[in-house]
Amino acid sequence: MTDSLVIIPTYKEKENIEKMIRKVFSLSKPFHLLIIDDNSPDGTADIVKSLMNEFEGKLFLEQRKGKLGLGTAYIYGFKWALKRPYEYIFEMDADFSHNPDDLIRLYNKCYFEGADVAIGSRYINGVNVVNWPMGRVLLSYYASAYVRFITRMKIRDATAGFKCYKRKVLESINLNKIMFTGYAFQIEMKFTAWKMGFNLQEVSIIFADRTAGQSKMSKGILKEAVIGVINLKVKSFFRKYK
Repeated sequence: MTDSLVIIPTYKEKENIEKMIRKVFSLSKPFHLLIIDDNSPDGTADIVKSLMNEFEGKLFLEQRKGKLGLGTAYIYGFKWALKRPYEYIFEMDADFSHNPDDLIRLYNKCYFEGADVAIGSRYINGVNVVNWPMGRVLLSYYASAYVRFITRMKIRDATAGFKCYKRKVLESINLNKIMFTGYAFQIEMKFTAWKMGFNLQEVSIIFADRTAGQSKMSKGILKEAVIGVINLKVKSFFRKYK
């Protein structure tokens, strides 16, 4: 048994998923893996199923009926995790843009250094992004600056999706009231934890753009993030967090 669960949502990740699973299970610290697949038409879930006997008791698969959004996948995974005795719950992408080796650094930030939420940050030490076009780097960097300006959070990488939560954080947040499903979900979770008084700390990572599979970024996701931050801030004036 381990105290840590890594949640990876997937949609059309057949080029990456087996390599990612094997890499996570090769780390010096033991982790369990929960793959949440949104009915990938490319057979991603079948690849996971083919590995479950090899990694019995530590690789889990939950299949959903359609592409329901990143946020809802993580909420599903959080609720799944909280029914089990995990103390540290991670979010991570399947495409190796997040380096699995950094899972241990995020864990250490929570376990040894007192963070309640450890955030893999692209921007805490300059701009640590590889293989992104300059336009996308600037968009992401200034999106985080925009979030800091609106919310007053001090987080440098507000849209980061590589994180470790202590169990008590997810137990304290009413997951049924999380509004957003795209990248604004990542902002909302950080903002809610921050408003509740939890200790958020960043860990510098190098973010590498995917080399296989297709990006899930869309204009709709970006629009949700831009408008959603204002909505989030306004609603916070009328909500009690503690």
